[in-house]
Amino acid sequence: MIADNPPANRGNATFASSLYRGVTTVGLPLVELLLQRRLMRGKEEPSRIDERRGIPSIQRPSGPIVWIHAASIGEAQSVLVLIERILRIAPELNILMTTGTITSARIMSERLPPRAIHQYVPVDRVAWVRRFLEYWRPAAALWVESELWPNLLLESRRAGIPMALVNARMSERSRTSWGRAPRVAGELLSCFSTILAQDQEIATRLEALGARNVSVTGNLKLAAAPLPATAASLIELQDAIGGRPTWVAASTHRGEEDTVGNVHAGLAGRYPDLLTLLAPRHPQRGDEVELALTKSGLSVARWSRGDAITPDTNIYLADGTGLLGQLYRVAPIAFIGGSLIPHGGQNILEAALLRCAVLYGPHIDNFRSIANELQAAGAGREVVDGEDLQRAVGELLGSPERTTAMADAAAGAASRKQEVIDLVMRRLQPLIANAVTSTS
Repeated sequence: MIADNPPANRGNATFASSLYRGVTTVGLPLVELLLQRRLMRGKEEPSRIDERRGIPSIQRPSGPIVWIHAASIGEAQSVLVLIERILRIAPELNILMTTGTITSARIMSERLPPRAIHQYVPVDRVAWVRRFLEYWRPAAALWVESELWPNLLLESRRAGIPMALVNARMSERSRTSWGRAPRVAGELLSCFSTILAQDQEIATRLEALGARNVSVTGNLKLAAAPLPATAASLIELQDAIGGRPTWVAASTHRGEEDTVGNVHAGLAGRYPDLLTLLAPRHPQRGDEVELALTKSGLSVARWSRGDAITPDTNIYLADGTGLLGQLYRVAPIAFIGGSLIPHGGQNILEAALLRCAVLYGPHIDNFRSIANELQAAGAGREVVDGEDLQRAVGELLGSPERTTAMADAAAGAASRKQEVIDLVMRRLQPLIANAVTSTS
């Protein structure tokens, strides 16, 4: 087990935790108001909103449960391979997967294996957290990456639930923020009996904040299976594209779609039949993205409307979930968003695994070590801004041989990372074995 902080440190940390618990308890009217606002903005499912209050929507399966919490779609998808491994070696277990976004819930409903179920994570109020824990009674809990909710963590520890932080991630910016309250950070990190970091740099940051029993196991996203695509949908998309030069801008954020539109316009004179596939990170922004692109004079076809790709289509707006598996298979060049703005980047390995030449911006902090490996292998390229992105896409479109070489190198680099899951499973074996023998 992780050693506790010294008593003096724990005193201040406990005061801060108690203050947080008090505020989230008396702030019930404000929390309810925020939930209603999220409902109105389409960020909550009306039929499942009670899950956010810790009220289950499905019956608890019999037997021991391992609870896995991931913030959103990227983190959730990264642990699918881990879920499959756990269920394979421990047929007595069930998995409870919690996330906080509608998109991740929909993806999980499609991709979770038998004996794995999904619920929305409760809002971090003590009463709702206790209700959640008392109903599901998890025998163990795995937290994914970096979302640390104080009440969920402290109440889980109070309930005696063994916990591990897997695929742990902490940027330098986050370390600096937590460093302003190191005793609170130390108290939260002490809830974990095991912490599995993505790389040594992250492990060092976590240890500086008081984490103990930290191991470097690599990034689980490196071990993920290729994103799926049905044969019928893939053939339909390939037929619609035909022989047109194509590239994909994936997981883009606000501000980056304008850049993608400018890149397309800048390359259209050289490649008049160019087709740009655009998949925003948040598909619900489809109306906003389409409006901005059409104002720039671009012709947009939308997946959500069932629009056909015609010879006049400039941008195919893939404003839906679960589409990247198709897009990466038909486009030889992939720009990964969240990286031209200070967001930290999105998963670049998904495109690499499906044989894309990978481009990304300078703000790739969340995947910096992976980006460095891809670049060293000749599989990835960093672009500094929109003009550089246009230059890179244009060069790759004009050199199919170079694009193929980059794509082959990307696939090779990505496929060599499959040993990560084996190392993670070895580190988690004691926790899983204990869960199997626990009473539900």
